[in-house]
Amino acid sequence: MTIRPLATMAEHRRAVDRLLDRFHSLPPGQPVRLAKRSSNLYRPRQRHRGATLDVRGLDRVLSIDPATRTAEVEGMATYETIADATLAAGLLPSVVLDCKTITIGGGVAGTGAESSSFRGGLPHDSVTEMDILTGDGRILTATGDNEYADLFRAMPHSYGSLGYAVRLRVRLEPAKPYVRLRYVRAYSTDEWVAQLRRVDADREFEGAPVDFIDGVYFAPSELYLVLGTFSDTAPYVSDYVRGIYYRAIRTRREDYLTTRDYLWRWDTDLYWTSSLFGLENPILRRLWPSRFRNAETFRRLQMWFRSGGATDRVWAALGRPVEWVLQDADLPVETVPEFLEFFRREVGISPVWLCPMRLREPATLYPIAPGRLFVSVGFWWPLRLRPGQAADHHNRLIEAEITELGGHKPLYSTAHYTEDEFWEQYGGDAYWKLKAAYDPGGRFPDLYAKCVRGR
Repeated sequence: MTIRPLATMAEHRRAVDRLLDRFHSLPPGQPVRLAKRSSNLYRPRQRHRGATLDVRGLDRVLSIDPATRTAEVEGMATYETIADATLAAGLLPSVVLDCKTITIGGGVAGTGAESSSFRGGLPHDSVTEMDILTGDGRILTATGDNEYADLFRAMPHSYGSLGYAVRLRVRLEPAKPYVRLRYVRAYSTDEWVAQLRRVDADREFEGAPVDFIDGVYFAPSELYLVLGTFSDTAPYVSDYVRGIYYRAIRTRREDYLTTRDYLWRWDTDLYWTSSLFGLENPILRRLWPSRFRNAETFRRLQMWFRSGGATDRVWAALGRPVEWVLQDADLPVETVPEFLEFFRREVGISPVWLCPMRLREPATLYPIAPGRLFVSVGFWWPLRLRPGQAADHHNRLIEAEITELGGHKPLYSTAHYTEDEFWEQYGGDAYWKLKAAYDPGGRFPDLYAKCVRGR
């Protein structure tokens, strides 16, 4: 692990000035897209014919203040970069998303949950201030209580359609060197929810505090609650670069990881999707270079297979047409058993990730009530289509069920809503008022164009 040196505010201001110069040099009305090193989106995009803004230089940590437990970071700083820098000071953001290359600006604009989200909220909940490049070419400093509070509250789930954060101030919390894990089995979805409610209310399990909660559904009678507790010491540490993390959940009752390895436990195999490329085969796993055993590599491979529909056409020609189902469903906790029964019956993918979450602060474009316990249900796999089924058959069923159960769907992957369905759930009139205020010329694609039409 190499910790990058902190950047100075003077270096940051020069990078922002270059960004603004580039933006204002573009012809008025020309569509704009960011040029950056990586992406964590799973939706195909149309070829961009407009201009690009190179934001790859805005990827550093600017300062860490242990006294106030805050950090100043640039918008394209990855969670790996931020976590490495803050862990060196014994601190972490309240929520660190699951893949190393997710940027904090992307995490705020796209939302997301991780195992601290039952207490820490979503990425925007730990952000107190943002400098935002808006579609009309301004850099605005937005907080929850200043003149740009409407923009501040609308950044979560805006996916860059209103603006891009170039600097963020983030609250931090104390961290310890290790995490102790306990794998608690449930024999039904109702039992899993009941266990979760008890642990969430008590913030402890069998006398030990609980700092992290997530879980995995393998079958209706085999689910696990994974409980993590910060620790100063560890009798041993497991290695899930060589091993396969999700398999350990089924075979062990307790585990220890370094805190850094805990943060990236799902990154190594992108949960279990590395098996699409044969990496659960011990021989191939040893031969595959460890530096390419990460979520970014597997995402790129998946998107390459899907690009242009070439792989889909091959499978169709072989009589095996497939539909990619790569989604999350954020659901009220009490509806999880009903959703998982629907999912078992109509979709049939397993394993399924289960991550408790609650918002701490309102988010205009992702209207989940703050304080209410939800569960993010994640499922990622290609499904074979039966004769007569539409190409988006399963995704449309899932979207309808999420709506029926009072949930919401993050838009990092494909969405299939009609325009009316979409705006009813994702901001509607409020969104268009914000768009008129901060991007009146439409330099950035609107939310529907970007997240459904792939622009």
